[in-house]
Amino acid sequence: MALATDELILIESRVANDGKNIVVAYLFWFFLWIFSAHRFYLGRPGSAILQMLSYFILIGFIWVLVDLFLIPGMVRKKNDDLRMRLTTQMLAGQR
Repeated sequence: MALATDELILIESRVANDGKNIVVAYLFWFFLWIFSAHRFYLGRPGSAILQMLSYFILIGFIWVLVDLFLIPGMVRKKNDDLRMRLTTQMLAGQR
Protein backbone atom coordinates (compact mmCIF):
# COMPACT_ATOMS: atom_id res chain seq x y z
CA MET A 1 0.00 0.00 0.00
CA ALA A 2 1.48 3.34 -1.04
CA LEU A 3 1.28 6.57 0.90
CA ALA A 4 -0.82 9.47 -0.30
CA THR A 5 0.81 12.69 -1.43
CA ASP A 6 -0.20 14.58 1.70
CA GLU A 7 1.34 11.82 3.85
CA LEU A 8 4.59 12.00 1.87
CA ILE A 9 4.62 15.78 2.30
CA LEU A 10 4.09 15.33 6.04
CA ILE A 11 7.03 12.91 6.22
CA GLU A 12 9.30 15.26 4.26
CA SER A 13 8.38 18.21 6.47
CA ARG A 14 9.12 16.11 9.57
CA VAL A 15 12.50 15.11 8.10
CA ALA A 16 13.24 18.77 7.35
CA ASN A 17 12.32 19.79 10.91
CA ASP A 18 13.64 16.82 12.91
CA GLY A 19 16.48 15.70 10.66
CA LYS A 20 20.12 16.66 10.91
CA ASN A 21 21.42 19.80 9.25
CA ILE A 22 24.62 19.66 7.20
CA VAL A 23 25.55 23.25 8.13
CA VAL A 24 25.31 22.46 11.84
CA ALA A 25 27.40 19.32 11.32
CA TYR A 26 30.10 21.33 9.56
CA LEU A 27 30.04 24.01 12.27
CA PHE A 28 30.56 21.31 14.91
CA TRP A 29 33.34 19.85 12.77
CA PHE A 30 35.07 23.21 12.36
CA PHE A 31 34.77 24.61 15.89
CA LEU A 32 34.52 21.50 18.09
CA TRP A 33 36.59 19.00 16.12
CA ILE A 34 38.71 18.13 19.17
CA PHE A 35 35.57 16.76 20.87
CA SER A 36 34.32 15.02 17.70
CA ALA A 37 31.06 16.92 18.24
CA HIS A 38 29.96 16.39 14.63
CA ARG A 39 29.95 12.62 15.13
CA PHE A 40 28.01 12.87 18.38
CA TYR A 41 25.52 15.17 16.61
CA LEU A 42 25.09 12.64 13.80
CA GLY A 43 24.41 9.79 16.23
CA ARG A 44 27.79 8.08 16.05
CA PRO A 45 29.05 8.15 19.65
CA GLY A 46 31.20 5.03 19.30
CA SER A 47 33.27 6.39 16.44
CA ALA A 48 33.36 9.82 18.14
CA ILE A 49 34.98 8.33 21.23
CA LEU A 50 37.33 6.25 19.11
CA GLN A 51 38.25 9.36 17.12
CA MET A 52 39.01 11.34 20.29
CA LEU A 53 41.17 8.51 21.64
CA SER A 54 43.04 8.26 18.35
CA TYR A 55 44.21 11.88 18.66
CA PHE A 56 46.85 10.57 21.02
CA ILE A 57 48.45 8.56 18.23
CA LEU A 58 48.02 11.24 15.54
CA ILE A 59 45.69 9.17 13.36
CA GLY A 60 42.72 11.12 14.70
CA PHE A 61 43.91 14.34 13.08
CA ILE A 62 43.86 12.69 9.66
CA TRP A 63 40.47 11.17 10.49
CA VAL A 64 39.07 14.64 11.24
CA LEU A 65 40.18 15.83 7.81
CA VAL A 66 38.60 12.79 6.16
CA ASP A 67 35.35 13.62 7.97
CA LEU A 68 35.25 16.84 5.95
CA PHE A 69 34.21 14.66 3.01
CA LEU A 70 32.18 12.09 4.98
CA ILE A 71 29.78 14.52 6.68
CA PRO A 72 27.33 14.87 3.73
CA GLY A 73 26.88 11.10 3.56
CA MET A 74 26.44 10.82 7.32
CA VAL A 75 23.75 13.54 7.30
CA ARG A 76 22.01 11.90 4.34
CA LYS A 77 22.00 8.49 6.07
CA LYS A 78 20.67 9.91 9.34
CA ASN A 79 17.86 11.73 7.50
CA ASP A 80 17.08 8.66 5.37
CA ASP A 81 16.80 6.55 8.54
CA LEU A 82 14.36 9.11 9.98
CA ARG A 83 12.40 9.11 6.71
CA MET A 84 12.13 5.29 6.77
CA ARG A 85 11.03 5.27 10.42
CA LEU A 86 8.33 7.87 9.74
CA THR A 87 7.15 6.03 6.62
CA THR A 88 6.91 2.75 8.54
CA GLN A 89 4.94 4.46 11.30
CA MET A 90 2.64 6.08 8.76
CA LEU A 91 2.00 2.77 6.98
CA ALA A 92 1.40 0.97 10.28
CA GLY A 93 -1.17 3.63 11.20
CA GLN A 94 -3.11 3.03 7.98
CA ARG A 95 -3.92 -0.57 8.82
